[in-house]
Amino acid sequence: MNYKIGVVGLGVMGRNLALNMERNGFPVAGYDLDAQKTNAWLAESTGKAVLGAKTPDELMSALEEPRRLLLMVPAGAAVDSAIAHLLPYLKPSDIVIDGGNSHFMDTERRVKEFEARGMRFVGAGISGGEEGAKWGPAIMPGGSPESWLALTPIFTAIAAKAEDGEPCVTYIGPRGAGHYVKMVHNGIEYGDMQLIAEAYDLLHRGLGLDAPTLSRIFSTWNEGRLKSYLIEITANIFKKVDGATGLPVVDLILDEAQQKGTGKWTSQNALDIGAPIPTINAGLVSRIISAVKSERVAAAKILSGPVPGMNDDPADFIDAVEHALYASKITSYAQGLAMMKMASTEYGYELNLCEIAKIWRAGCVIRASLLGDIMAAFERNPQLVNLMLDPFFHQALDACQADWRRVIQTAVGMGIPVPAMSESLAYYDAYRSERLPANLTQAQRDYFGAHTYRRMDRDGVFHTQWEQGK
Repeated sequence: MNYKIGVVGLGVMGRNLALNMERNGFPVAGYDLDAQKTNAWLAESTGKAVLGAKTPDELMSALEEPRRLLLMVPAGAAVDSAIAHLLPYLKPSDIVIDGGNSHFMDTERRVKEFEARGMRFVGAGISGGEEGAKWGPAIMPGGSPESWLALTPIFTAIAAKAEDGEPCVTYIGPRGAGHYVKMVHNGIEYGDMQLIAEAYDLLHRGLGLDAPTLSRIFSTWNEGRLKSYLIEITANIFKKVDGATGLPVVDLILDEAQQKGTGKWTSQNALDIGAPIPTINAGLVSRIISAVKSERVAAAKILSGPVPGMNDDPADFIDAVEHALYASKITSYAQGLAMMKMASTEYGYELNLCEIAKIWRAGCVIRASLLGDIMAAFERNPQLVNLMLDPFFHQALDACQADWRRVIQTAVGMGIPVPAMSESLAYYDAYRSERLPANLTQAQRDYFGAHTYRRMDRDGVFHTQWEQGK
């Protein structure tokens, strides 16, 4: 039998993607340096069209040409190590796909190294976790158009399908474009998760609502415009009760959120290209400050603040929080999409934001009904510079604005931190401001460093001697 694709790295993601491919009619050859993982995968795949290769030579001999190899190994040095391990067995027509969360600049380097050898390399962002890998992820492949054509049948078959039946995969762009879009996807995910956490904090600490009540609220929200995977699983999280204590599991989890690095990469690259993404940054910083748990415990005994609580009508405030969350979510997506638009120019990726929104509608972590509206916005205007300028979205922000401001003001009054919501509103207010105080900042720069400035009333570059006699 000629196997259609090889999967290198049979951890959870690799195994599940391999099973997904086989289920969709593509025989798979698997290989892992750890023979136990290969054996476990074979045991799981009894009766299926799979092969567990013991050596790279056996793997390559089993694959049809051009040979397609999907690497599912941890990002960083492990990818380079896997490539070095396979390189002696590769032919110029072969395609190596990195399906991990690699940094897009690492993918850029690897593409160039492969091209220098007359070979093809694809960086493919894959989102959806273990279940998505097995039953349908969102896939974001970059690389050459020719490589995409060779991968299209497999990726189209295994990708998640949106409600309209469209597969959640498309060609993203050249070189590292696929991993770039996956990186920004994860950045938006950071912001979205923090916004949801802040809504929870306002309702839990502010209103004193318990987990069962919160579950009902989030379940209701998931039936409306906030419908999304993250809202859905949040409602489910609040339902889970610990068997040993009888308490909600969420109340027993240490308030210390971890990260794997993709959110940090998004913030770092945004600074590199000059893209404002304050909501995403707030999501990252919130995880970092959560990690200093011992310091926060000590500070709570020293630093004073108001005692959370309010006299507002609970039902009215719950609605207001829904409005604030929706408005903040819009600005978070707007920031990520605007960043990709800037990066598309910076790196020559020619990203199609409508197509990206389209493939995020199912399979991935940030899948949400909102993405259908985002797709429609870019269908109306492919040159849209910022999502907030689309008529649908600026009207939605107008409708939510009063409650958005009220919720943040209430949170400040209660001493409950809402950095992502606050930064979302600040981004909105800054973007809609015809004049910002940056004129003073530039005057200061010119004062202490002779950095010059431009004027509003005439062309040219100017410098002022700010102190008399100098």
